[in-house]
Amino acid sequence: MSTDPLKNNLLTPSTQLPLYGKRILITAPRNYAARLAQQIIYQGGLPLLTPSIETCSLADPIALDAALRHLDDFDWLAFTSRNGINALVQRMAFLGLSLSTLKRCQLSAIGQDAESLTRLGLTVDLLPPEPSPAGLIAEFSKFPDILGKRILVPAPEVVGLPEPNVIPNFISALQRLGMQVTRAPAYITRCLDKESYQVELDLIRQGKIDVIAFSSTGEVEGFLQMVNSNGDYAHCQIACFGPYTAANAQKLGMSVAIVADDYSSFAGFAEAIAAFFHKPHDY
Repeated sequence: MSTDPLKNNLLTPSTQLPLYGKRILITAPRNYAARLAQQIIYQGGLPLLTPSIETCSLADPIALDAALRHLDDFDWLAFTSRNGINALVQRMAFLGLSLSTLKRCQLSAIGQDAESLTRLGLTVDLLPPEPSPAGLIAEFSKFPDILGKRILVPAPEVVGLPEPNVIPNFISALQRLGMQVTRAPAYITRCLDKESYQVELDLIRQGKIDVIAFSSTGEVEGFLQMVNSNGDYAHCQIACFGPYTAANAQKLGMSVAIVADDYSSFAGFAEAIAAFFHKPHDY
């Protein structure tokens, strides 16, 4: 289990912290980047925020609105990210719908995203031990009466980059279980313009960045649109927040050096990066 670096490292001299002097480039969207940066700082690292993608509201989420107005039509609501939770909650407020209407169906979430729901006074009926969409599938498969159950999946609409396989694979797996799936675009995921990051990209090419930290496949896709070739980041260690992001990064041609075993929190990710620099290996 991850310890709290804040409590352990608060009064530790900087030179004794595991990531002292290490520059960690964070590609996560700004709503996630701040939390990961905090954990890297606790470990003594120097985070550079370079979001390769961003998430934002849909102008007119027609499918989501229709689903929210008929929540009685669903047995389950599956959240695969905190963005999906935030987008749905904001849309319900816009439509004047009480959050209590979510209690008409059972809720599932992954990792610490569940805390967002419990803070709203909602019960999370399914929280898988493995904090991933695949973990949800493993748990749903244990329900003897899952066949024919109706499930709503708030998902991103991906713009400007190939859609990562995570959500399509999740939808397909639910359908193989015999569930009736409604995918409702709830927010936009899109790549950002590399022109905003010339300073950071120059540092990468100059070998002055120690680690590039990816927390999702979308970030990998967005980052690869910012560089000319893998030679641009050849001197950087690639870190991934869990095995699914790592597998997709490798499929996209990256050599992954660091994979967090604990991918339920950014604390676990920062600890994995720190551990990498405290074991014998060839760079």
